Amino acid sequence: MNRVGRVERTTKETSVVVEIDLDGSGKVDVSTGVGFYDHMLDQLGRHGLFNLTVKTEGDLHIDSHHTIEDTALALGAAFKQALGDKVGIYRFGNCTVPLDESLAQVTVDLSGRPYLVHTEPENMAPMIGSYDTTMTRHILESFVAQAQIALHVHVPYGRNAHHIVECQFKALARALRYAAERDPRAAGILPSTKGAL
Repeated sequence: MNRVGRVERTTKETSVVVEIDLDGSGKVDVSTGVGFYDHMLDQLGRHGLFNLTVKTEGDLHIDSHHTIEDTALALGAAFKQALGDKVGIYRFGNCTVPLDESLAQVTVDLSGRPYLVHTEPENMAPMIGSYDTTMTRHILESFVAQAQIALHVHVPYGRNAHHIVECQFKALARALRYAAERDPRAAGILPSTKGAL
């Protein structure tokens, strides 16, 4: 069974198309008009081994907020769609990723219940190119709301804003990959005592 999701989202502010294959090889084709965000989505696809296509056109003449937010919403919805019935998956995943002086710890539960816990160092540089660093939490909030997962992201230390954000996306990619993978010992089994995820 192919685990592929495709979502188109069009508003007065943005036009977004996202396609994701959870059982891919990390092939990525991303264009949002926000260079650093493209770099982070590239990390997500490559380290998650997801084939990921993202095409976003947004009102960048205002700022990057709507473009980043709507892309994250579409990505979360596509991820949920690709997961399907979740039968036979591991469900839980975690990963700790260092990037030079920064460290990110990410734990995920593909629970069907959206919840985000997010901490990162205060007093980060406000911008990375045209990317507003306060948007990282909002990306995760938007993704979690649509993917309907529980996500805990903790960056206990780091100095360089690029490193702090990038290690979060790399750890998120790996944690999602591990949680979404099929467990050979649980074929046909839904990983929930409630009977639903």
